Amino acid sequence: MSQNIFIGVAWPYANGSLHLGHIAGCYLPADIFARYNRMIGNEVLMVSGSDQHGTPITLRAEEENTTPAKVVEKYHNEFLDCWDRLGISFDLFTNTCTDIHRDTVQEIFEFLRRNGHIYTDTSALPYCHTCKRFLPDRYVNGRCPHCNNPDARGDQCDNCGKPLNPEELLDIRCKISGDQPEIRETEHFFLKLSNFGNDLLEWVKPQSHWRPNVLNFTRRYLEDGLHDRAITRDLDWGIPVPVDGYEDKRIYVWFDAVTGYLSASKEWATYQSDEGAWEKFWDGNAKSYYFIGKDNIPFHTIIWPAMLLGYKNKQLPYDVPANEFLTLELQQLSTSRNWAVWLPDYLASFDPDALRYYLSSTMPETSDSDFSWADFVKRNNDELVATYGNLANRILTLTYRNFDGIIPSPSNVSQNDNDLLLKAMKLFESVSSNLSACHFRMALHSAMEIARETNRYLEHEQPWKTIKTDIERTGTILWVGLTILNGLKIAMYPFLPFSSVKLHRMLGFSENIDDLGWDWDQSTKGLKPGQLLQDPTPLYQKLEEDIVDNELDKLKNND
Repeated sequence: MSQNIFIGVAWPYANGSLHLGHIAGCYLPADIFARYNRMIGNEVLMVSGSDQHGTPITLRAEEENTTPAKVVEKYHNEFLDCWDRLGISFDLFTNTCTDIHRDTVQEIFEFLRRNGHIYTDTSALPYCHTCKRFLPDRYVNGRCPHCNNPDARGDQCDNCGKPLNPEELLDIRCKISGDQPEIRETEHFFLKLSNFGNDLLEWVKPQSHWRPNVLNFTRRYLEDGLHDRAITRDLDWGIPVPVDGYEDKRIYVWFDAVTGYLSASKEWATYQSDEGAWEKFWDGNAKSYYFIGKDNIPFHTIIWPAMLLGYKNKQLPYDVPANEFLTLELQQLSTSRNWAVWLPDYLASFDPDALRYYLSSTMPETSDSDFSWADFVKRNNDELVATYGNLANRILTLTYRNFDGIIPSPSNVSQNDNDLLLKAMKLFESVSSNLSACHFRMALHSAMEIARETNRYLEHEQPWKTIKTDIERTGTILWVGLTILNGLKIAMYPFLPFSSVKLHRMLGFSENIDDLGWDWDQSTKGLKPGQLLQDPTPLYQKLEEDIVDNELDKLKNND
């Protein structure tokens, strides 16, 4: 039975280019999951957008002596281009500057305020005498009071993951002037998180399908007790507070951004024939998944759920499959040191499916993983090219050259033939079950095992030899191989959409691969003897070894 699946993906700050850590952390796994669910017949809504508010944008604008609006326009357009070239299939990728987003944020703010979940209070915040203003969270850094990290931000410590308020930092400094700010009292609005602690803990306890890192972190945080958090800041960039007398304040970016999941759903519906189409993804019968990096766990398992509980009991997350971090050449990715592989640079030189394959096979699902150029080249050449690509090329080329470019009819199917088809079907089922559970590395491993089993089958049957002595047997061997390829293009499609479409076309199909459905039996039923193949070309390109040194030199020169 078809389900409604909502997929919310972390909103990137529109203050700089995306790097591979962002892609491995949330955007690629979300796309894999969305493509799979569409193919099995579920209705999917996958949304995200550029986070165009918040202090990272204003900081970048000040550094470049420009306006926040110009900064966000540049990077939002770059994001859209990257999604298209990498094949990230959002149903809507919007931004936080739309009217519908502003209205939704202000509506939730007012609803929570009327119902006693938002109140005003004074708080001690850093004031920089040099800059002559209160400093929002990312305008300060200092030592984390929980783990002693010397470079914690005013909103969160990236080392221990705990959310922070600026006044909690030790050895606090203004990021603009470098001076030590004075802590002053100022009035702000607070979200009464303490209202929701017990309900959230009862909701979290039975979530046994959550990843251990997500569940354990969230339970510990809730068991320690929730503290109310300020949800406004002294800024002139962002969504205005909808209360008279507070015109100089803006709604805090974390309250603003998570609301984007709901506002983007409503915006998507305006482009459909039914403007109420968003409601079926938020009515309690759908399943909602939030794909984020581990630094965003508390915002999606505590703060956003608290807001939803307070706002008309909207649907809570079903799963938050947060990934760990990706390192680069065994060092932490660093935008300040320019120690990163930037996505636009990668896409200018290499195939998107090669990156999708590598990041899927090494995805940091349960622990940090590393991107190395040497391993990237090795896996591309040994696995994509030599294992899967070579399998497709051998089968298609032998068939095209020896059977007049058409799919042969099978005859006298042997036990070995049937054994391979059965193994492939069971591995296909393993791909499906792992994708359903957001176990993407294991799913890809099962799909590649289909290719490996088929390569072993070909080495045993040797159709390049039997073509000289037994054309009928050779036709059956190649039909088995083509049948496997027809199923592999489906199993690989969530991971490798561009090459799967290419294989689909070479097998002689013209319809949209998205419309095939997720069905192994389609491999045999859909593959018609006599169907005309396209002249085969390689699915993947071998990478030269000198790429490794060239890319490492670029990194060292940037550092």
